Amino acid sequence: MSSSAQHPSTPLARPSRAVAPPRPELTRVRECLISGTAEGLARHLGVSTWLVRAMFIALTLLGGAGVLLYLWCWVFTPWEPGESAPSRRAPVAWVMLVVAVILELIVLLTLRGGGMFSVSPANMGVYSTRYADLGALFGLVLLLVAGSLWADLIDRHDPARGPRQAAIVRGITIILMLVLLVGMLTNPVAPAYLLVPFAGLLAMFASSLMHRWRELSGERVRRIREEQRSEMAAHLHDSVLQTLALIQNRAGASSEAARLARAQERELRAWLYDGDAPADSDLPTDLRDYAGALELDYPVHIDVVSAGLSTERASGELAAAAREAMLNAARHAGGEVSVYIEGSTSGVDVFIRDRGAGFDLDEVPSDRLGVRQSIIGRMRRAGGSGTVRSDENGTEVHLRIAGAPLRSEDA
Repeated sequence: MSSSAQHPSTPLARPSRAVAPPRPELTRVRECLISGTAEGLARHLGVSTWLVRAMFIALTLLGGAGVLLYLWCWVFTPWEPGESAPSRRAPVAWVMLVVAVILELIVLLTLRGGGMFSVSPANMGVYSTRYADLGALFGLVLLLVAGSLWADLIDRHDPARGPRQAAIVRGITIILMLVLLVGMLTNPVAPAYLLVPFAGLLAMFASSLMHRWRELSGERVRRIREEQRSEMAAHLHDSVLQTLALIQNRAGASSEAARLARAQERELRAWLYDGDAPADSDLPTDLRDYAGALELDYPVHIDVVSAGLSTERASGELAAAAREAMLNAARHAGGEVSVYIEGSTSGVDVFIRDRGAGFDLDEVPSDRLGVRQSIIGRMRRAGGSGTVRSDENGTEVHLRIAGAPLRSEDA
């Protein structure tokens, strides 16, 4: 008997189908050549960027559909997630400017020779060149206007260029437009054609007027908000803030009611007086924010005092060591804790003092690395110093780092 008769046939196992990875979202890349449209579409489709650009060019040659498709994708495709401003590798405004300079030289030479838009009887019969002259004039004005608007609306916010380069491009385009207008006024040109450069100048200055109008409108809105906030702050200062201060004085620094009152007072003052401006990421601001968070979790009152405006950032090692020292004081000492930031021409010092029972650093177990590594060791690795002095009257942590002077408020 054959083996096939002895064993019943079993169906062959089907190979598992590989699951294709999800396509990336259709977004424009921020580090792009011009607009990031082709690169974003290529990434979404999983093809080469040059293939997508060749497709747009081919569609443009077939009746101009590529231009419309490109503009449609440009307008309706969002930027990829991120906080950085888009940066373009191609100097679009400068390319437009160079082409416009070449075209303007051709137009001015044609005007000089009396062959453009002339109303003299000698040129009235030359109709074949007048359409080309009109196209050159419109093309020149469009290039100048487009270059000016691109510099003002796009390059101004580009990190690789900025407002200064945008102002230079706008100034050159305006000068070229004025030179074109003077050249047309000093040659026999039909008056109707003079409206073209006049309209171009109006479009150039319209964008600047729109910026100024937006700035004035924004300033007016901010002034109204500030007046409303001042009125509200005066009312709340006479009622709610005084009540919260009275609760803190009557309840004691370490009580639950006092801690909640301090937190609410800090939030209310920040909302009233800080306004819409984001908090600076400097050392005093960071330590004040961290002190407010500690007061919500521990029975402690932390007072942060700064002698000036520190150039030390919140992301530095000094700030990290100071936060660790404040956490230790809040966790082990409680009560009143003071943080003092002092500046000099050689560096910045931070003092964290509490009124706890104190401790002996040598008696701290070796596996407790908070003070040794997170404070002293961190400052030593950063090129600074950290010392701890503790007795029965309390503990003082002194942190110092060189090369980050403070600017005095009286300077």
